[in-house]
Amino acid sequence: MKPAGLRKMTFVHWLLIALVVAYIADWLVQRPDGRAREINAVIDAKGSEALRNYPYKFRVVRVGSDTAVLSTPRNVSVPAFRFLGVIHPEIDVKNANDPAFIAAEKELAAVQTEVMNLARAQQGIKGVQWELDRAWLARHGIDVPN
Repeated sequence: MKPAGLRKMTFVHWLLIALVVAYIADWLVQRPDGRAREINAVIDAKGSEALRNYPYKFRVVRVGSDTAVLSTPRNVSVPAFRFLGVIHPEIDVKNANDPAFIAAEKELAAVQTEVMNLARAQQGIKGVQWELDRAWLARHGIDVPN
C-alpha cells in the first residue's frame, strides 16, 4: 500500500503533464503556418516606421491557397471608433468631425493598406482576406458580437 502523500504527488505530476500537453497542443493549433510566418517576417522587415510603431500589430494568420488571411481590429460588427478609443483614449471618438479622430482613422487606413499591399506583393499571394482579431479585442475590453 502506497502512502497518501505519494498518491497525491503522482496526481499532481499527471495534472502538470496534462496542462503542459494542453498548452503545447493549443500553441500548435494557433501558431501561424510556415508561409504566414514568412510573410509576417517580410512585413516586419519591409514595413514603414509608422507600421512598425502602430499600437496594433497586423499579422498574417494563415495562408490558404493564394489568399493571405490578415488580422484586423475592426470590421462591420466592431467599428473603427471602438478600436481607436482603446489605442487613443485621449481622442473623442464619438465626434466624427474631431480632427484628431479623422487623423487616427487615416493612420489606421494607411497602415492597414500597407500591410495588405506587403502581403499581396509576396509570391503566390493573389488576394487578402481580413479576419477580426477577437482575442485582441477581448483582451482590451471590447465586446464582439457573435
